[in-house]
Amino acid sequence: MSDLNGRVAIVTGASRGIGRAIAQALASRGATLAVTDILTDAVRTFADELTAQGRPAQAFTLDVTDSASIGSTIDAVMERFGRIDILVNNAGIARDQLLMRMKLEDWDLVVRLNLTGAFACTQAVLRPMLKQRSGRIISISSVVGQMGNAGQSNYAASKAGLIGFSKAVAREVAGRNVTVNVVAPGLIDTDMTRALPEAVRAEWVSKVPLSRFGTPDDVAAAVCFLASDEAAYITGQVLAVNGGMYM
Repeated sequence: MSDLNGRVAIVTGASRGIGRAIAQALASRGATLAVTDILTDAVRTFADELTAQGRPAQAFTLDVTDSASIGSTIDAVMERFGRIDILVNNAGIARDQLLMRMKLEDWDLVVRLNLTGAFACTQAVLRPMLKQRSGRIISISSVVGQMGNAGQSNYAASKAGLIGFSKAVAREVAGRNVTVNVVAPGLIDTDMTRALPEAVRAEWVSKVPLSRFGTPDDVAAAVCFLASDEAAYITGQVLAVNGGMYM
């Protein structure tokens, strides 16, 4: 399926895990990829792999907590490709701890990277999208932002904030044919979740009606749908990819 031919997509946090799967899926559907990450070597290697597969891609070093980094990256993408059609706000971090023990710097870091980073990246791409009167903005939230989880108050707040932020922006830009949506993954099989003790993994899976972890490709498929023409009449929505964990 190549329904994204001619579209230029930016994916933040693209060098591994869910972000990598999203970028690969968008590329397989014909999009030109601007893959970004703070991990310069990793994202360059990934861009080279995409290019070797015949997928047009270029790597950009991006720190979503740094406004200057965001501005220079968006300028570079526009200079290289001439347009921006899709933004996937995927970059994120967790610093888990019970609230009574949580350090303020860990609260600030998670909110600044997960939520404020998405705000800043979204704001930066709006000018070209509004000018071309089209665009897709998709932010990666989490089931934790919908149902909460002990020990993750900072992460839950940042991911819930993405939902409210996206709904507000969706109302602001709908008149220019720019849609803004959220994908909220549940338990996804990544390096992070594979590092959990087996007993913990089993306990979490017991809470999922489909009785398994999801895959990064499950999340990527949802993103590709929201980025496609088939989703042109969908905005301000949360697409849950959680196996029924939260309904």
